[in-house]
Amino acid sequence: MNIKQYLDSTYLKTASQAGLTEKENDLIVQGFIKEAIEEGFKLIMIRPDKVKMAKEMIVKAKSKLLIGTVISFPEGINSLEEKLAEAQKAIEDGADELDYVCNYQAFKRGEMELVKEEILKGTKLAFDHHKVAKWIIEVAALTDAQIIQISALIKNVVIPNFKEDFYFNVFVKSSTGFYQTENNLPNGASIPTVIMMLENASPIPVKAAGGVRTYEEAEEMIRLGVKRIGTSAAKTIAHGEIASGNY
Repeated sequence: MNIKQYLDSTYLKTASQAGLTEKENDLIVQGFIKEAIEEGFKLIMIRPDKVKMAKEMIVKAKSKLLIGTVISFPEGINSLEEKLAEAQKAIEDGADELDYVCNYQAFKRGEMELVKEEILKGTKLAFDHHKVAKWIIEVAALTDAQIIQISALIKNVVIPNFKEDFYFNVFVKSSTGFYQTENNLPNGASIPTVIMMLENASPIPVKAAGGVRTYEEAEEMIRLGVKRIGTSAAKTIAHGEIASGNY
């Protein structure tokens, strides 16, 4: 198993979140991009304002590394128009994959039509440009019943509206890694959570983000059926070491 082709190496901290200057934070982003190129990871996941820089580095290195970015991150509460505009700009800057934060708060309020419309139009925008769309549902903010329901909702928007050939290009993704839980409880993917997502999103693929800290845990997720794993410790995991962070 080439585990590196399942790994989305991820760095999503802003300079202020990292306690750094913009220049210092850019150097960290560049380091992640360089590492992802050298290690042969599937994708580098970065903030939208870093996509152009990543594209330039990847082209210069003649690498096949894909660029992913986040949309309406981390809360997902932007309007549909704002989400689409941000996604369009990311595409123009060179992004290959768009990880939208689903408006899970609207979902929890029962505003299903709003959620369905953003999934439909956000996914269509990605597909119209031959890109991949992922929908982050923020599992730590949901009950088990809600995880099941929203995974099925995404599937039930995609299947009637897009051809079967496109199903593998839209994912249900577990977490942003930025959700603040009570008592510092885990906020990423767990085995029980991922099983619920897999069972209810299928045939739509699942991305497990956060919570995967070792090669063995990554391997177990892949055996379950996960197609991608988001982690800020991709190199550590790929080399069989234990990651220290939660994402």
